[in-house]
Amino acid sequence: MKGFKNVNIYIEGKGIVKGSVSVENGKIVSFDEAKDGLELDDNLIVVPGFIDKHIHGANNSDAMYPTQKDISNIAKTIASEGVATFLPTTMTQTEENIDLALKNIRKYIESKPQEGAYVLGIHLEGPFISKAFKGAQVESCIIPCSVEQFKHFQNVSGNHIKQVTLAYEENGKELCNYLYKEGIVASIGHTNATSDEVIEASKNGVTSATHTYNAMKGLHHRQAGTVGGVFLVDSIYSELIGDLVHVCPDAIRVLYKVKGKDKICLITDGIESKHLPDGIYKLGGQDVIVKGKEARLADGTLAGSTLKMNDAIRNVKNVLNISLTDAIDLATINPARNLGIDKEKGSIALGKDADFAVIDKDLNVYMTVSNGNIIYQK
Repeated sequence: MKGFKNVNIYIEGKGIVKGSVSVENGKIVSFDEAKDGLELDDNLIVVPGFIDKHIHGANNSDAMYPTQKDISNIAKTIASEGVATFLPTTMTQTEENIDLALKNIRKYIESKPQEGAYVLGIHLEGPFISKAFKGAQVESCIIPCSVEQFKHFQNVSGNHIKQVTLAYEENGKELCNYLYKEGIVASIGHTNATSDEVIEASKNGVTSATHTYNAMKGLHHRQAGTVGGVFLVDSIYSELIGDLVHVCPDAIRVLYKVKGKDKICLITDGIESKHLPDGIYKLGGQDVIVKGKEARLADGTLAGSTLKMNDAIRNVKNVLNISLTDAIDLATINPARNLGIDKEKGSIALGKDADFAVIDKDLNVYMTVSNGNIIYQK
C-alpha cells in the first residue's frame, strides 16, 4: 500500500488528527498527502498495528504444532483483530517437542511470508517455571532455569527467541543476567517468588511479569509475594489478559493505579479455540473445555483464553474509563518498548514500520496493515 489520504490518524505526539501518511518499502516516509493513499469513511481511525507478545494459538492452530500451515493460520487469523506483530508462544513440553516447535517457527520466520501478522520472534513460556504455579503447563516437563539449556533452545530457534517466561526462584539469577545481556526479555511468571526475590530479579535483568496476577504468588499483608514485588518495581512491565475472566475489573484498576499507563502490556494468551465456538480443544496435549469466555482444564484450571486483542483493548478502556489513545498504547507502544523494538514499531511516526489498524471508536477492526502489506480487510 502507498498510505492513507486525509483520514483520522493517531500520530505519535499529536494524538488523533486529520491527516495523511505516505508509505514506501514498508516504512512511513512522510505525513504529506499520499498520491495513491487510501481514503476512509470519516468514522474510521488509523492507529498503530497491535502487538501481541503472548499468544499460543487461534483457529485450531497452536504454536507448538510443528507445521508451517499452523503458524500461517495463526498469523492470518489474528490479523482480523488488528494485530500486526506477534510472538508465537511455546509451552512447557519435552525438549523434543519444544525443539520441533522452535525449528518450525524459525523456518516460518526465515521464509519471510507476506501474508498475516508479522512474526517478530518467539516467546518461550517454560519449561523454566515453578511446579507450585504451573497453571495449565505440563508438570512432568518442568525443569530449573539453565543457561546451557536456554542456549540449546536459542540455537535451535536460529536466535529468534525474544522473551522467556521463567520462575526466578528456580535457579534463575544466572539465566536472567544472560538474557539481559543478549537483549532478550526475561519475564517472571508461573512463579512462587517472594517480593524480595522479584526485587532482586529486577536487578538481574527481569523487565516483565507474565500475565500479571495469574500463575504467581499473590499479594498478602504478611508476604507481598510476586504480585507485590511487581507492584514495587517501577521498571517491570506487567502483561495483562484483558478478558475480565483472568483478572477482575477492580484488580485491573489497582494494577493501573500502581503501574500507570506506561507499564502495562495487553496480551491475549490466546489458544487454538480463539475465533471458534464452544467445545473441547487442546493445549499442551491436555483437553481444554471452552464455554463462553472461559477456557479451562478438566480440573477447572484456566488454560489461556479465547480473547481477541481489539476486545482486550475495549474491555480495559471501559473498565478504566481512559481515552481511546491511552487504551491503544497498552497494546502498541508499551509492548514495543518492553521488547526493545520501539524505534521500529508501536506508534505511527516517521521512519517506523508501516503497521496500522483501521478501527472505529468502538474498536471494531476494518483493516490491518503489517510492514506496508494489507493483511486483513473487512
